[in-house]
Amino acid sequence: MKKILITALFIGTFSLGYAQSAYYDDYRRSVTDVNWQTVVSDLLLSATQANQLNSLNDKYTDYDGWNRVYANNPDRWSTDRYGELERIMGREKYAKFKSKYYKGQNPVAVYNRNKNNDKRYKHMDKKVKVHKAKHGNRHH
Repeated sequence: MKKILITALFIGTFSLGYAQSAYYDDYRRSVTDVNWQTVVSDLLLSATQANQLNSLNDKYTDYDGWNRVYANNPDRWSTDRYGELERIMGREKYAKFKSKYYKGQNPVAVYNRNKNNDKRYKHMDKKVKVHKAKHGNRHH
């Protein structure tokens, strides 16, 4: 019985760790996928704003630091980060930033949509479509 419990605990911890690291990967991509020097020059941000952006981007340079803050709510990183970006840039410049880098969409939604497009679950879409085709969209 102890072995089963330990195995279940290990799998649960590993799964949570994996999920957490996927969120951290999204966080890191939100930092590295954008050329922040170009953002600063395109939006004519001040030296103070540029410094604040650099500080924000350097806030969590490793998983452990990020995880200490977001372990209980890993989804919150994007709301926190993009709220800070809007505060630093100002509403108008942040809107221009979103327009250029996220095609006008809320970056939080972009990253959450990526979660919903997880390849591990892609095969489920086909099963749902086949089921609907066979049985219609009737309610039970």
